[in-house]
Amino acid sequence: MRDPGLFTSHVVGDSWLHRTPFGAKLIGVIVIGLLPWWVRTPLPLAVVLAALLVVAATARVPLSRLLRSLRALAPVLVVLGAFQWWAVGPAYAARVVLGIATAFVAAGLLTATTPVTTMLDAVVHGARPVSRWVDPEVVALTLAVVLRSVPWVAGAFGVVRDSARARGLERNPRALVVPTVLQVVAYGRATGEALAARGLTDPAQHP
Repeated sequence: MRDPGLFTSHVVGDSWLHRTPFGAKLIGVIVIGLLPWWVRTPLPLAVVLAALLVVAATARVPLSRLLRSLRALAPVLVVLGAFQWWAVGPAYAARVVLGIATAFVAAGLLTATTPVTTMLDAVVHGARPVSRWVDPEVVALTLAVVLRSVPWVAGAFGVVRDSARARGLERNPRALVVPTVLQVVAYGRATGEALAARGLTDPAQHP
């Protein structure tokens, strides 16, 4: 992808956000995600969103990544905001839209400034207390597959979109959705077959 988003790959760097422990960043994301339930006006959420933009700038996360991610989310926010405006009112609609945007940007900054190996190690460590019921290695493997799939799916959609544009079909939803879905399904099947061939889909047998 020529211009990846926040969730597609790690941004190599040595900023203060890169050096912040993963646990602290995760707690920050959770707190930001809970803000819409704690505040009663959209102003605090707007302030948090502005602060996150400053954080992205000081962490030297490329602005193009942030804008691309927000542009992909914009249609959903517009539809959801319009419905909430009609159903409840403008203040509530602003809270919903800003709440989603702040959580989205915060989570994107977490993944952009944290190596995948660090996140997987944290998942394995966090799942150890429940290892009697859940295999931490399987949880980490699942997360690794998900993180690997996000940039692949985004790249597949970009290729399909460029192909449709070359044929003059960029405004045809079928020309975009159908090939992308077929590629994603094929990718999922290939990933499942690769995991099964290595015996990674079978539960661990304990005496």
